[in-house]
Amino acid sequence: MGGNQSARPHVQPVREGLISAISVGAVFILFGVIYIGTPGLGGKIIDFFTGFSSVSVPNTGITLPAPSSPAAHAVFYGAVFQFCIGVAILTVLVLALRLLLRSPIGKTAETVGNLVFWLGATYLVTTYLNSTTDINTWFVFWAGILMITGLSLIVRGFVLLARRI
Repeated sequence: MGGNQSARPHVQPVREGLISAISVGAVFILFGVIYIGTPGLGGKIIDFFTGFSSVSVPNTGITLPAPSSPAAHAVFYGAVFQFCIGVAILTVLVLALRLLLRSPIGKTAETVGNLVFWLGATYLVTTYLNSTTDINTWFVFWAGILMITGLSLIVRGFVLLARRI
């Protein structure tokens, strides 16, 4: 009986490392598939990041970086949407794997929080980033990303709290 208990702590990190390695590998594959599947994406990414300038946030005195013409990057936004939905699907699979392998609650809570973030980001990208995006919707998108980040942390906390109850 003592042998099983001493072996168990060693098995858990190996499983968690394997889940992490699968996740990272799948994200790299996702990058490659999106890059190959979207004609001219490399140039669109360069255009997107070189088109930034300092822009005043409407109705505030704050200046933040934003693309000069947010609506001109619909192809890039489409690739971002594909990435978000791909990572959300991957996160569902990782969550199922974590539940199946009885991962530590901290790792499971992290994965649930990540799922909330990626599903929220997918919704925000489809809602705010498209060919009609203007400077107002650009900043609304980023405000939404901040809110989704906070929501994902709250959900993560609730999962950890549920374990204690």
